Amino acid sequence: MIYQTHRLSNGIRIIHKHTDSPVAHCGLSINAGSRDESFKEQGLAHFIEHVIFKGTSRRRAHHILAHMENVGGELNAFTTKEDTCLHASFMHQYYQRWFDLLSDILFHSTFPEKELIKEKDIVIDEINSYKDAPGEQIFDDFDEVIFNGHALGRNILGTPAKLRSFDREAIFRFISKNYTTEEMVICSVGRIPFSKLVRLAEKFFGEAGQTTRLNSRVPFSEYVPSKKTVKRRNHQSHCMIGSKGYPSTHPHKTTLILLNNMLGGPGLNSRLNMAVREKHGFCYNIESHYQPYSDTGIFSIYFGTDPGYIEKTLSIIRKELARLRNNKLGYLQLKRAKQQLIGQVAISFESNMNEMLSMGKSMLLYNKIDSLEEINQKIEAVTGSQLLEAANEVLDPEDMSMLIFKP
Repeated sequence: MIYQTHRLSNGIRIIHKHTDSPVAHCGLSINAGSRDESFKEQGLAHFIEHVIFKGTSRRRAHHILAHMENVGGELNAFTTKEDTCLHASFMHQYYQRWFDLLSDILFHSTFPEKELIKEKDIVIDEINSYKDAPGEQIFDDFDEVIFNGHALGRNILGTPAKLRSFDREAIFRFISKNYTTEEMVICSVGRIPFSKLVRLAEKFFGEAGQTTRLNSRVPFSEYVPSKKTVKRRNHQSHCMIGSKGYPSTHPHKTTLILLNNMLGGPGLNSRLNMAVREKHGFCYNIESHYQPYSDTGIFSIYFGTDPGYIEKTLSIIRKELARLRNNKLGYLQLKRAKQQLIGQVAISFESNMNEMLSMGKSMLLYNKIDSLEEINQKIEAVTGSQLLEAANEVLDPEDMSMLIFKP
């Protein structure tokens, strides 16, 4: 068996893949992110990810940071719209050291007031840094266009005003409501017997009482296409177009992943890159993205270009989208598209850290992991008719929204 799983009596799940590498990767994925915030709490999930390392009843901030780094380990964390992950990479003999630290910050963080004040300034500086990077900010702003008025549309970082309002009580309230054992997964890729990993999990996490999420997420359903142009003091124009995409549980999610990869994926032979950059030289970067969520998704195309090339680039994009909606792929075209995606997935599996993070996400969403072979089978099962159907459902020009940052 490639993946081994176990559930503690309190509901915390464990997923492990054994490797012979001397470096281990282990994390805790929590099914709680920025969409679980109330309007007043915007930015709180991400702020907690910062301050959870700032002190416990046993350790001060510098002790937490040094605990793994003193043995060459790397400590990290991230927050998304739907989950939070605390993870570390370290030499495999230090699993117990990591579990001791992870359980301490998860269950015993004290969130000292002076650390909160200091970290608020750091996160505000992070917010301001995005304002200097329009090619990054436009992705967040486009979420607001697509998910207008919904928690999924709000910036994960929050706003300076809301950050300044957060106190220890707000942090503990959010954690109590959202950090429940039934929504936690310990994910591991490393050189350790699974039985020992389970014993460590029992020792450091097993005594926590079982908790279950009581609040349910508000689903997104009211999508209304819109177009917006914002004046910015940039050299380039930045543009995004897109619409609602399939949720994580949609039966044709793999179809849309394949469609996205063909249109504007990382390959230099993507249709948009070939048509816009290679043929006409209108832009340096053009790409498409598909991000599924538990109940919805977003499909988008981004490009940055000289202001004089915006309409020409949009015209080419519209032609490429029309080709996907109107022309069914032939046998050889479909075969090449599948081979390319299968190869890219295989390469991504070469990174043990990426696989560890993917394992945690998959367990949160589906309570199971697809092996590389199972993923390949899903890709191979996609038909030309399914691609055509997905293109017409997701790439309908009448449903497209647009956001332009224009000098």
